[in-house]
Amino acid sequence: MMSMEKYFLSALTTMSHGSIHEGVGWNIFYYSGMVFITILIFAWLARLGFTSGIPRSLPTKLAEHLYVFIEDMCLSVIGPHGRKYISYIMGLWLIIFTSNTLGLILPYTPTAELSLNLSLSIMTMLYVQYEGIRAHGFFGHMKHFAGPKLAWFMAIFITPLLFAIELVSEVMKVLSLALRLYSNIEGGHKVVVTLNDLFMDGQWPIGGVLIALKFLSCIIQSLVFVLLACVYLSIVTRHDESDESTLSGSESDHNKENTGVKGITLQTM
Repeated sequence: MMSMEKYFLSALTTMSHGSIHEGVGWNIFYYSGMVFITILIFAWLARLGFTSGIPRSLPTKLAEHLYVFIEDMCLSVIGPHGRKYISYIMGLWLIIFTSNTLGLILPYTPTAELSLNLSLSIMTMLYVQYEGIRAHGFFGHMKHFAGPKLAWFMAIFITPLLFAIELVSEVMKVLSLALRLYSNIEGGHKVVVTLNDLFMDGQWPIGGVLIALKFLSCIIQSLVFVLLACVYLSIVTRHDESDESTLSGSESDHNKENTGVKGITLQTM
């Protein structure tokens, strides 16, 4: 029977190693299922703690702070019309952050698999293009790729070149979103494994001291992904200055009402 010391070292090694396998294969569905179950449990606990319009439990308070954080980011980056994207950005944050965090205590994390990151980035960029077409129409959205208006003798040569460059840049956005998340999460696991192998042939999980740094990386990479998604949505859905001024006026009135409600809520807490 394993002694307490060996059991502790084994558990700490699993926590500090993070990604042990070179490829998880079909088990990615198992780990992804754990991510969604964790999110559902958190949402259920947050809903239970919300009684009489007042957040009382810790999960409820965390959910409230998370919503305010995502709301402020959408409104400040996308603009006054960014409120309708809160649900999508919130979903991205929960999936990526939960996956990254579970990788600290599980032998594998879904965001250390390039296929999942590519799926999230492709889905995000397709949604961005859909919102751009929805905001400006198909041809209006295509004009976004053509660059500024030029004289006809310059547009003959420069506009097709700019259009091709913009199309390539959209593909590069997909790759940059996926590779950035994958390389940082998987790279952090590799560093921990390397440190463990250097000291006493992996018998002592020295890489465990990097758990705090890895948790910080989990937060940063989740923030970078959703922040870039907000930036891309802002680029393709921005309106004319006259429309923005009208929207800003109505949004500022709505924000004042929300500020009063939030102040009352915080006082009751």
